Amino acid sequence: MIRFCVPFVAFLFVSVTLADERWLEFPGGDGPGAGKHIVLVSGDHEYRSEEAFPQLGKILSKHHGFKCTVLFAIDPETGEINPENVTNIPGLEALDDADLVVFGLRFRNLEDDQMKRIVDYAEAGRPMIAVRTSTHSFNIPGDRKYAKYSWNYGKPEYQGGFGKQIFGETWVSHHGQHGRQSTRGIVADAAHPIATGIKDGDVWGPTDVYGIRLPLSGDAHTIIKGQVLVGMSPDDKPLEGKKNDPMMPVGWTRSYNDGRTFTTTMGSADDLPSEGVRRMLVNAAYWCIGLEDKIKPDSNVDLVGKYVPTKFGFGKYIKGKKPADYDLK
Repeated sequence: MIRFCVPFVAFLFVSVTLADERWLEFPGGDGPGAGKHIVLVSGDHEYRSEEAFPQLGKILSKHHGFKCTVLFAIDPETGEINPENVTNIPGLEALDDADLVVFGLRFRNLEDDQMKRIVDYAEAGRPMIAVRTSTHSFNIPGDRKYAKYSWNYGKPEYQGGFGKQIFGETWVSHHGQHGRQSTRGIVADAAHPIATGIKDGDVWGPTDVYGIRLPLSGDAHTIIKGQVLVGMSPDDKPLEGKKNDPMMPVGWTRSYNDGRTFTTTMGSADDLPSEGVRRMLVNAAYWCIGLEDKIKPDSNVDLVGKYVPTKFGFGKYIKGKKPADYDLK
């Protein structure tokens, strides 16, 4: 009976519905996102999307009112999060009523029934955000039904697969030195809604700039460029020479089948402490859904609860974790 002393709205928020132990749900509430559903699909080997996406979901839910569902790569035998299991992301039926999907994937080879849900969503021209390695979300053998969505698909009708065809690029290269040269965001289009409240240097992260070759034709539009820094501090100087002349895009928009998409090669778990990175992602969510008139330069993008991300790297995911471990505390 003590719970009735807690204000009703607060009680609703902290009592997050764990509809299934294999994923998380954060409820919608007051705010511009009320009535909208965002699904965040994690599953990468290196950049800890299984840590970043619950935090991003909390921000979008608590501060902006979106209902958020966070999905994970799950070991079906233990129920534990295992980003190295590339074949299983349960809960993708949440895409059926999603208003936006945020991908944090790398080299997945999902079972056909799971892959079909992603393909059906994408091909319907519905809003999408691709984070970091999602330019190379899938690595599917050539004899599989959805092989053309693989990052290295070579046939002209869908060359470069899911990343190249939908977002404008697949995996190319590390442009900055991986683990040695961090990234400072430079605003390329200050008038775009996604750049609202962001100035040069606000976007920063220890992850390096990727090599990007956006299509020369079409509607790919760069919002944020990535300045390669000489070291791993946000105060480091820009690297001199060709690496920054010209700078590579690190945040851009594009449409696919008339649906809005935003891609950023930033967004690892240890990029998320940067307020500018969080603001870029939140603004992009609003824009992709068509709520750009609700974006404010001082909107709340504060971290929710304790957040101490694991440094990026292969084999560094925290073993034994289940989705409930990333629930609201």
